[in-house]
Amino acid sequence: MAGGSFTTGAVSKERAEQYKGRVTPFVIVACIVAATGGSLFGYDIGISGGVTSMDDFLKEFFPAVYRQKLHAHENNYCKYDNQGLAAFTSSLYIAGLIASLMASPVTRKYGRRASIIGGGISFLIGSALNASAVNLTMLILGRVMLGVGIGFGNQAIPLYLSEMAPTHLRGGLNMLFQVATTLGIFTANMVNYGTQKIKPWGWRLSLGLAAVPALLMTVGGIFLPDTPNSLIERGLMEKGRKLLEKIRGTNEVDAEFQDMVDASELANSIKHPFRNILERRYRPELVMAIFMPTFQILTGINSILFYAPVLFQSMGFGGDASLISSALTGGVLAGSTFISIATVDKLGRRVLLISGGAQMITCQVIVAIILGVKFGADQELSKGFSILVVVVICLFVVAFGWSWGPLGWTVPSEIFPLEIRSAGQGITVAVNLLFTFIIAQAFLALLCSFKFGIFLFFAGWITIMTIFVYLFLPETKGIPIEEMSFMWRKHWFWKRICLN
Repeated sequence: MAGGSFTTGAVSKERAEQYKGRVTPFVIVACIVAATGGSLFGYDIGISGGVTSMDDFLKEFFPAVYRQKLHAHENNYCKYDNQGLAAFTSSLYIAGLIASLMASPVTRKYGRRASIIGGGISFLIGSALNASAVNLTMLILGRVMLGVGIGFGNQAIPLYLSEMAPTHLRGGLNMLFQVATTLGIFTANMVNYGTQKIKPWGWRLSLGLAAVPALLMTVGGIFLPDTPNSLIERGLMEKGRKLLEKIRGTNEVDAEFQDMVDASELANSIKHPFRNILERRYRPELVMAIFMPTFQILTGINSILFYAPVLFQSMGFGGDASLISSALTGGVLAGSTFISIATVDKLGRRVLLISGGAQMITCQVIVAIILGVKFGADQELSKGFSILVVVVICLFVVAFGWSWGPLGWTVPSEIFPLEIRSAGQGITVAVNLLFTFIIAQAFLALLCSFKFGIFLFFAGWITIMTIFVYLFLPETKGIPIEEMSFMWRKHWFWKRICLN
């Protein structure tokens, strides 16, 4: 029996119907401002690939890669394979991994807002260091500071959005984080397209403009309220209730407020959430905290977004054409996320994840076949097949944009009970950044070794994750965030673990 096919009934209806209120402008504005932090993550993903394909940047910091690039005819798949260049991209993510675990106790003790502000300040410092870098050490240090900012931001923002949003619109509002991420990617691609023409310092402008979303996140965080859940968890009951009434637009918040109070009492009785999350009763949440972000990265999307210009140049596109193509994929990703916002609270999480997985598998296999048949180690794709590859990659990106892109963040952020919520989100972000680091560090070497088979490698993982969702992920649509624990006890598989 498929997981989640009968999990929502009693859990979602009985309690959710007692929650009163409406979507207030205050909630919308707060969620938009908070989600702006996602643009930091997106801007960096988009900017890295473009900058690492700019000749001026390579000559300054990676002359060996620049010399390799000049001999493109020798081996298309291997001309960018350099561990130093990969380290520039991936160092941010290992720093973010460590920072996300440090952010968990900060988020729990001082609130989601404090982590958002701290992340923004760190990102400002990192962008300044990168823009003014005069040697590789300074460049990598800047990347580390960016990583700290992303670690704190990605830890706090999805939690903030899930806790502020009303139950029936939690999926859509939570996805504002992914919208900001995709818009950050698209903006970065357009910036790269413009700055590559500015010789010889265009790359500095690309890296320095990361300060813009960082400033928005920092200033926005200063004016944001904390979430009612966080205020109540920290003992500010009256303040939490008043904020809850304000964001729901009604005084009739007894049911939701009581659920938060009950959850906070349990949360405050647990002193070591990272130790407690290992208990058997939290096994479903722990599994999802590990597997959802792992699978999100193993779709191969970050490889395409990081190295889109490099990838398209490897396929024979010129410098301008490769950046235009990567800008196109960034725009497609941003647009497709709105499909998910419009449908996630109607169709549910499972339908989008499974249908998106099927489309991504198909696209990866098609690209692998085209490259395997028409693109050798020392030849270029014809114009027709080059266009076809870009179209199919765009279809892959569309599928990711409505499924694993936003839902890879949304599902983990809404399933944890309050007592392990910060720890659970910390693990989610850490795992996401760990696999982002691994793929970022390994992709150029994998491309050199696997050649077109890299797309089949990712297609295999997408097949596994689609089956995983079908069997083990229950539907979370419409279930109050503080009632999620009951969902697992009704699931065909997890109830055996939770109830034993």
